[in-house]
Amino acid sequence: MRLRALLDTGTLGLRLLGGEEELDRTVRGVMTTDLRDPSRYLSGGELVLTGLAWRREPADSERFVRILAAAGVAGLAAGEAELGSVPDDLVAACARHRLPLFSVVEAVSFASITEYVVRQVSGERAGDLAAVVDRHRRLMTSGPAGGGPEVVLDLLGSDLDLRAWVLSPTGRQIAGSTLAGSGPELPAEVGARLAGEHLAASRTGRRGPYRLPLGGTTYSLFPIRSTGRDLRETVLSDWLLAVEADAGDWAEERLDLLHGVTQLIAVERDRRDAARTVRRRLAQEVLELVQTGAAPAEIAARLRVAAPVLLPGLGTAPHWQVVVARVEWEGGDVPGGPVAQTLLEEVLVDPGTFGPDPSDRIAVAHTGDEAVALVPLPAVPDDGDARDGSAAGLQAGPLLSVVQEPLTRGLADDGRLTIGVSASVHSAEGLRGALEEARHARRVAAARPGRVCAAGHEELASHVLLLPFVPDDVRRAFTARLLDPLRDYDRRHRAELIPTLEAFLDCDGSWTRCATRLHLHVNTLRYRVGRIEQLTGRDLARLEDKLDFFLALRMS
Repeated sequence: MRLRALLDTGTLGLRLLGGEEELDRTVRGVMTTDLRDPSRYLSGGELVLTGLAWRREPADSERFVRILAAAGVAGLAAGEAELGSVPDDLVAACARHRLPLFSVVEAVSFASITEYVVRQVSGERAGDLAAVVDRHRRLMTSGPAGGGPEVVLDLLGSDLDLRAWVLSPTGRQIAGSTLAGSGPELPAEVGARLAGEHLAASRTGRRGPYRLPLGGTTYSLFPIRSTGRDLRETVLSDWLLAVEADAGDWAEERLDLLHGVTQLIAVERDRRDAARTVRRRLAQEVLELVQTGAAPAEIAARLRVAAPVLLPGLGTAPHWQVVVARVEWEGGDVPGGPVAQTLLEEVLVDPGTFGPDPSDRIAVAHTGDEAVALVPLPAVPDDGDARDGSAAGLQAGPLLSVVQEPLTRGLADDGRLTIGVSASVHSAEGLRGALEEARHARRVAAARPGRVCAAGHEELASHVLLLPFVPDDVRRAFTARLLDPLRDYDRRHRAELIPTLEAFLDCDGSWTRCATRLHLHVNTLRYRVGRIEQLTGRDLARLEDKLDFFLALRMS
């Protein structure tokens, strides 16, 4: 299509600000970006849409336009929402570089313009394949009548005889096309290899499609990108389109069509991300209540709200588990929390599960570089694997069995992912301890080598193996700081605080069992524990302080 055609469609809200003599340029695609340097994603002929978030001073306009002109883009459309109007310095820069410039009124979304351009370009380039783009609105609907990415993939199969799959960054199959005589399933190990190649190629700045010969078959990988941010913020969360064909042999028209398909699937990805807002908010609310020491009754009330959303039809979850993840980049210039949040939403899904919906049962919040997942565990039937109908629960090792290789390649040499998994708890009272437990397990994982590591609650006791390697002066200082105040008090008052502390830890903090073991009334036990906390400034309800006391007693 020609740039001139954009002005003939009033619903697009485009107004020409300069470059009228260049309106016969051919538009081959569309890209939305607010990167200061989007050159790595440009191949020429695009209509570039921008919200102007890259502009911090007038001089930025010249640099941005010079990059676009060098890449051979067809034109630039700037939104008015950020600055109210397109700045004069951008108009002047476009005039110097003979780059057509449009303004986009605030009432028109970039998604509307993208859909229009993709429909027109694909229709002209692919002829009878225009049906692929004409049916794009089915991607935006939900339920059985919709179809999502499968609609476009099936049309690729029927019209181009191509088998194609949409994969998550870990290689899990989101959607697949079905050709006569063959199912849509892609083996998990193949998906993981393809995802790893995609992540590695993206981190090195290579342009898609990426080609990978594997088991006698060549796959072509097309990134489905969220543009406008640092690559490290998106590469571990973006989907990819894997096609069973060698795109190196394709005509330009067919490549254009596949790039258009990725743009349509990106719209679907954005819609499904938006649908997670409710679950993320529920997780954030519960996390804030737990961390601020809210009453168990208040936390339980929030859990009753969350359970039907995460486990429709169950009404309430008999068990919960907490998983903590942290993504850290060297230099600390990119926040890891949002990346960790998206990764947990993917990693916690059974890798053998088909489609995007299973992640709808996981609520993940994030703060700083850390993400926290609240995972509901339905009761296992009496004939299930777990005893007494309890929840089977997640384990750290299996979580990484499939995803470790592709994510390691995506983290390259400057990123790290560590995960900690708590034991399951059956009440609101246990969530605070579960959160601390998951955080401690993550610290255990962080002490290990490797770009992707995980540890579970069952590994927390393994730190006893490290005690012989602690220097004597460190051992003495650590135990003296914690235990000397208690020993001094015991000598003066014969209060038996040290034996009480040992018994309390040995009984896992159970007041009833500890009081029975010591032949004390529960109130007397509470008085002694209170005195221990007063003398040391520690809180025996906190897992961190319990571990410190445990270590001090072991080293004394």
